[in-house]
Amino acid sequence: MPKLTLNVNSLKALASETRLDILKLLDGKKMSLKELSEATNLHEVTVHEHLSKLIEGGFVNKHEREGHKWVYYQLSWQGTSLIHPENTKVIVLFSSTFISFFFGVILLINSFFSSEISGIISADNPGSLKDGHMLFLSIFPGSVLFIIAIVCMVLFIILMSLSIRRYRRNKIPKL
Repeated sequence: MPKLTLNVNSLKALASETRLDILKLLDGKKMSLKELSEATNLHEVTVHEHLSKLIEGGFVNKHEREGHKWVYYQLSWQGTSLIHPENTKVIVLFSSTFISFFFGVILLINSFFSSEISGIISADNPGSLKDGHMLFLSIFPGSVLFIIAIVCMVLFIILMSLSIRRYRRNKIPKL
């Protein structure tokens, strides 16, 4: 996820309590100017001025559909990462989970081929393994690759359970 960068417009947008309330209202949904005005008990012109500052700061996106008179406002990725910084941890956990799964599968395949090829090499012609053919096979025997693959798969299961637990915890709104 990209870094959250704050410039002068961003700091001006965050300088108001009302704008922070608008960001919280837009969390996870699109709202029109009228809906935001009713939720904040402010006049529509005032809410529009606050939304303009939030759009300049990059925290809110304005969605206009051609042929429709209603305009909807929604949090941008920058606004979402400001409201929910904990989601970055979930993304890192999910990424490391799938990396460990990927390496586990690759190592399982290599350990299988290592045992197959080592049996063929020892039986038929011992000098047949050339440079460039499955680098892992020439470094590690099949049993070591299999153990590393099992460790990667266990790591995958642990990281996946932690990722899902953190994701569910982050979905529950905090008061």
